[in-house]
Amino acid sequence: MSDTILLSLTIFLPVAAIPFLLMFDKKADDAARGFVFAVTVIDFLLALGIWQRFDYSNPGMQMQVSYPWISSWNINYQLGVDGISLPLIVLTGLIFCVSMAASWSITKAVRGYLVLFLLLQTGVMGVFMSLDFFLFYVFWEVMLLPMYFLIGIWGGPRREYAAVKFFLYTLAGGVLMLIAMLMFYVNSAPAGQPGIFDLMKLAEIAQAGGFDRTMQIAAFVMLFIGFAIKLPSFPFHTWLPDAHVEAPTPISMILAGILLKLGGYGILRVAMPLCPYGTQYAAYFLVALGVFSIIYGAFAAMAQTDFKRLVAYSSVSHMGYVLVGMAVWKINESTGDTIRNNSWHLGLDGAMFQMIAHGISSAGMFFMVGVIYDRVHHRDLNQFGGLMQKMPLYSGVAFGIFFAGLGLPGLCGFIGEVFVVLSSWNFSPLLAVIAASGVILTAGYILWTIQRVYMGPEYKGPHPEELRDMDGRESSIAFVILSLAILLGVAPGIMLNVMSPASEQLTKSLSTGYKVLHEAPAAQGPQVTSVAQ
Repeated sequence: MSDTILLSLTIFLPVAAIPFLLMFDKKADDAARGFVFAVTVIDFLLALGIWQRFDYSNPGMQMQVSYPWISSWNINYQLGVDGISLPLIVLTGLIFCVSMAASWSITKAVRGYLVLFLLLQTGVMGVFMSLDFFLFYVFWEVMLLPMYFLIGIWGGPRREYAAVKFFLYTLAGGVLMLIAMLMFYVNSAPAGQPGIFDLMKLAEIAQAGGFDRTMQIAAFVMLFIGFAIKLPSFPFHTWLPDAHVEAPTPISMILAGILLKLGGYGILRVAMPLCPYGTQYAAYFLVALGVFSIIYGAFAAMAQTDFKRLVAYSSVSHMGYVLVGMAVWKINESTGDTIRNNSWHLGLDGAMFQMIAHGISSAGMFFMVGVIYDRVHHRDLNQFGGLMQKMPLYSGVAFGIFFAGLGLPGLCGFIGEVFVVLSSWNFSPLLAVIAASGVILTAGYILWTIQRVYMGPEYKGPHPEELRDMDGRESSIAFVILSLAILLGVAPGIMLNVMSPASEQLTKSLSTGYKVLHEAPAAQGPQVTSVAQ
């Protein structure tokens, strides 16, 4: 199978399966679910096929595909993978598999749900593989409508409010991204000639100083806000708790496990490579914002009485580590050189690993909340207690998954957080200490939640007769997630060996791009047109 077919099939297999899904009888819900589950499994195997072909020693973009799409505007169907995107592609395949397995609880308008589910998977895969800015933007917007309807139709009592809020926030971020994209297109070629949307070539122009300082700062601000909404980072996070609380369990798993990672990926793939000067200009603010998100999210989680809202706010806290790790870039202003460049490399590794770890642990936590909600139909933490006595298997697995979210050594959440905190020390010891205190706060609300839900006296809330342990399907999903949390905790090199060469190359290219403009005598860097031509 050629690279073109492999990458394209991984993206478009889910949407290509929709016509076959529509052939199923409207009453054959189980058969339709089984068919879509098989599609997600095949797509996951295709993602593993991409991993198998990947060369760990090559830090650059691999398996590149490029065909003209809209030639008059230099828009191409351009795909590729590197050490930044590959782990997220595999994670996407995995999370969609387990989320589809969790979708047997969906009984309303099943075929419509499955169609939107498959369309959403195509959009996400397309974002992670796109190397053309215009194509990236198209896939980014493709994700918007399926998620809007999945929340708005299959969600909870306030689903319309949560769906509209999600739509407006994401749409606003998309508009900012569109403006920045047009700025790069116009400034990437001489007057009178069409610009380019090729992200790799745009990054080369930026590295050579082809975009002036003012443009980079303005573009970075717009791109960062657009991606920070998805990350989510304070103060752009307020859509997230409502969306999580109202979304059905499988969609909450996808939202936390995959869609939040799109924000971090967008910063790494677009905002930073195209705006190295803007990235350094905003570095201290970004690290401070990430640290604030860590602490704010932890305190907000501690204050919740809704089980699902608590997990949602924990995502705000954990994704704060991602922002800190990406931004711990310190420059010696007298020379323009990075100070202790290896620390920034360590921070990027930590940020990327944290995205994968959080994708696993957060999807698992939302699934465990969904299991108990399906039985007792409430999420009030004050009405839980003693579940360990009634549901020992469920409680034991939940302990492991929540401890992974806590960052317990030996589980996946530990590695990323430690790497980020260590790297931030060379940037600012004060901010590093504050970020490290987030680990203590996380332990506080996780342990308190475990105590309130699983320990203590016998459960006395509504529907006690429905408390039964997990069935085979639920146990399989939970054990897959827990096994991966343990595997990445004890063998983080599985991911780090793929990520590290790409993150090291990114640190070097951004340092070069900043230094060129830093040393330029004028406010505007030299225009580089040869790359665009």
